Amino acid sequence: MKTKNALLSAAVLAVTISMVSCDKEKTDAPVQPITKTKDITVNFSGTTPFTLFSFKDTSVVANTDSTSTKWDFALRLTTFLVNSYSGGPGNAGVIVQDGLYDNITTAPAAGYAYDTTASQRAIKDGSWYDYNPTTHSFVPKAGKVFIFRTGDGSHYAKMELLSADYAPFTGPAPNQIIYKMRFTYQPDGSKNF
Repeated sequence: MKTKNALLSAAVLAVTISMVSCDKEKTDAPVQPITKTKDITVNFSGTTPFTLFSFKDTSVVANTDSTSTKWDFALRLTTFLVNSYSGGPGNAGVIVQDGLYDNITTAPAAGYAYDTTASQRAIKDGSWYDYNPTTHSFVPKAGKVFIFRTGDGSHYAKMELLSADYAPFTGPAPNQIIYKMRFTYQPDGSKNF
C-alpha cells in the first residue's frame, strides 16, 4: 500500500513539475513585434481635425480621445503632431533616422524629439517628403524611418511612409490624403524590432 501511495505521489509531483516547466517556457518566450502595412486617410485643410493614430491598436483613434495617451502621432496634410508637450498629453517622442527600414532592429535609448511649441515640431514639415510645385504633389522620401516612443511612454515602434495620394474628390481641390505606411510595434516594451 505504501509503495502504491509513494508511486502515486511521485507521479503527481512529476506532472506538477512538468506543468510548471511548461508554463515557465511559455512566459519566457519573446513577444514577437507586430508588423503591418496600413492606409490612413488624413484631412487636407488646416481648419479640419488631425487624424490620430495608435500603434498598439493599429488604428485611427477618435478625436474625442485627443486629450488622452491612446494615440501616438497625428497627421494633417503634411504636419505631424507627436503626443507629448505641446502636441498632446502623452509621453511620445520621435527620431527621424536615415536608413533602410529592415536594417533598423533596435530603438535608441535616448535622443527623442518632442513638439515643444506649435511652431517647433518634432517632425519638421518638409523634412520627410519631396514636393513638386508644378504638379502640386509630394512623395515621402525613401530611407526616412520614424522611430517612436509611444504616447504611453513605455513602448516603441518604427514606421516608414510608402506613399501619399490624394483621395478622390469632386470639388475644385482635394480635401484628403491617403498615406500608406508600414510599421512595426513591439508590444512587450522592449526596444527590439
